[in-house]
This record gives sequence, structure tokens and C-alpha cells, in this order.
Amino acid sequence: MERTVVRCAEGHVFSTASFPMQHLTVDRIGPGRLLRCPRCARLRQAVPVAGGKR
Repeated sequence: MERTVVRCAEGHVFSTASFPMQHLTVDRIGPGRLLRCPRCARLRQAVPVAGGKR
């Protein structure tokens, strides 16, 4: 399973196995998604990090 490296609104960088709706373009709904950050344990807006495919 492909993992995506993301950065939360607090600046924490982590990888996630699922990045919901990543197939939709930036023009339609934007790159950010709500994910639970493992560092701050809250739902945060997260965006993919450029070149961060694992």
C-alpha cells in the first residue's frame, strides 16, 4: 500500500496510508484534508509534502 507524507497545520510531518480523495484536483476542492495527527492527537488540516511519496 502506498503511503503519503503529509504536514499538519501545526507543522508536524507524518505519513499516512490513506489520504482521502487525493485523486481530486486542487482546482476542485483544494489539497488539504482533515486527518488525525499522531503528534498532537487532534484532527488537523493536512496537506501532502512535495515529493513525499513512500
